[in-house]
Amino acid sequence: MVRITVLDPVVAQRLEKLNQRGIPPLSNLTVGEARRLSSEMAKELLGPAINVERVRDFNVPVSGVEIPIRAYVNSTRICLPALVYFHGGGWVLGDLDGVDWVCRSLTVATGCAVFSVGYRLAPESKFPTPAEDCYQVTKWLVENASTQGLDPNRVAVGGDSAGGNLAAAVCLMARDRRGPVLVHQLLIYPITNHAFNTKSYRDYANGYYLTTEDMRWFWNHYLREETDGSNPYASPLVAKNLSGLPPALVVTAGFDPLRDEGEAYSARLQEAGVNSRLIRFDSMVHGFLDFTDLKQTRQAIDESALELRRVFLMN
Repeated sequence: MVRITVLDPVVAQRLEKLNQRGIPPLSNLTVGEARRLSSEMAKELLGPAINVERVRDFNVPVSGVEIPIRAYVNSTRICLPALVYFHGGGWVLGDLDGVDWVCRSLTVATGCAVFSVGYRLAPESKFPTPAEDCYQVTKWLVENASTQGLDPNRVAVGGDSAGGNLAAAVCLMARDRRGPVLVHQLLIYPITNHAFNTKSYRDYANGYYLTTEDMRWFWNHYLREETDGSNPYASPLVAKNLSGLPPALVVTAGFDPLRDEGEAYSARLQEAGVNSRLIRFDSMVHGFLDFTDLKQTRQAIDESALELRRVFLMN
């Protein structure tokens, strides 16, 4: 069955405004320039403040460095379930502030604690460092659950874009290393494969917020060498065995170059006997959670929260 989709008119208008500003492609920018531009654009897109009972910043020691964490709690209960969240930005861009609205929204909608992780970025810290940071922080939170007011048996991971990639990698690492038992993975338009050969990559190579050349720029900064792209912790889709992983919710966007690889990962999880639910927002582009005023963004948050609440109640 062929799905006929139309780009959301509000999104189309915003993309046209971005185009009129003449913002250069990432491939023409240095990392420093790209980070400054990304930070400026994130501030422009900030949604209205969402009140959360407690927000605190602290550090977790990982491999001799301190990884910044921002914890969100909107409950007076103890022994809370938790979502460990990894921000997007192609492993090169992004920070805790950029996903503050998303994390606040999720903790309010779920009642769980949300821990946002400021993992080290590429190219200063190439693969596998960001993935290892995320795994070690998740492991630390489970091992120190009592001091954090958490239930160690109800911990999920999640993230958007590169953060979704890192969440999938953390689940693979936890299984392979007999590490913490995770109950869910929330993968929002995730990067799952170091390849550019899907139909969505061809159809949406340019003009839809994220471009194919952007992704090449991100991957080139992330990987130490080309062969790293075939490592399952970089490209979860190429993992030979996906059995024994936690249930997943995979969210994709219709006009996203990454759409097909995200949906292929969900399908492979299902084939491996993992309960994986897929939701595609047909009229959206990659990164649509940044558009906090859209009804589709609210729906994506609500669907994610519903799935998390269901999983936490079952465990």
